[in-house]
Amino acid sequence: MTSLHKPFTEFRLPPYLVLVIGVFCVSTASILIRLVQNEASALTIAAYRMVLSVLILFPLAWQKREEWLSLPHSSLKFIGLGGIFLALHFAFWISSLRFTSVTSSVVLVTTTPLWVALVSPLVLKEHPSARTWAGLTIGITGGVIVSLAQGCTWQAWALSCPDFASFFQGKAFLGNIMALIGAWMASGYMVVGRKVRAGLSLISYVFMVYAVSAFVLLIFAILAQEKILGFSPLTYVYLLGLAIIPQLLGHSSYNYALGYLPAAFVALTILLEPIGASLLAMAILREFPNTLEILGGLIILLGVGLTSLPAKK
Repeated sequence: MTSLHKPFTEFRLPPYLVLVIGVFCVSTASILIRLVQNEASALTIAAYRMVLSVLILFPLAWQKREEWLSLPHSSLKFIGLGGIFLALHFAFWISSLRFTSVTSSVVLVTTTPLWVALVSPLVLKEHPSARTWAGLTIGITGGVIVSLAQGCTWQAWALSCPDFASFFQGKAFLGNIMALIGAWMASGYMVVGRKVRAGLSLISYVFMVYAVSAFVLLIFAILAQEKILGFSPLTYVYLLGLAIIPQLLGHSSYNYALGYLPAAFVALTILLEPIGASLLAMAILREFPNTLEILGGLIILLGVGLTSLPAKK
């Protein structure tokens, strides 16, 4: 199987610029999901997101059918595994938004770079640099601070938090666990993507992975007897937006970057998503960040910025 070599010939955009665009687009996902979750279940939302993405991609993917129809069986197995990871990621993460806040859910699911960095040396033989580990540590610290902001407050210049046991009670805890599982599934998806993406054009790779994910999610929704049709026109508009903006533009940007950049670094940029999501939640949902959330966001920016600095020659 072809992996981790010069990517399939295609018009090349600067991967760092593509990542910036991807972060902005993916940040819209939690907002769009919150706007439709009163009508559609988590599985239905995830299934629509992927099915619509595949339908939109099909005309472009069909032009490259010789590439993806001639792939060896070994490559197809990894692509299938990536699609399953992606389906489970969406199923768990979108479900988490019913039980916990946008910020908590997004922060926990964006612990993905930690798991990618731990797995990459074993699976991809990519060893993160000392600077990457430092940036990752700083970024994850910022994420933890944002998470604590959901249950802690500043009182008389001191941090006041509820008893430790209270973090493991109620619906919020269930939502947080779902978001964390979503992070583990996203890690598997990114590692597989780094292993396979380098030998395929972007269109062929994302079409096949998204198609597997769409099939799995649709089967899940049907078996769970979820409502699939009969939504309001505005809900269908939001679902289409979910497919176009965070999926086709956002996730595909990450997949593009995986053809050129180490998986750990691409995963690290996902830590910027809580910042974008919180800003959008403030503007659209009127959910305003508190002091700890702002502090955590600034620390996340510091961590990503440290890792993004050019290496000294």
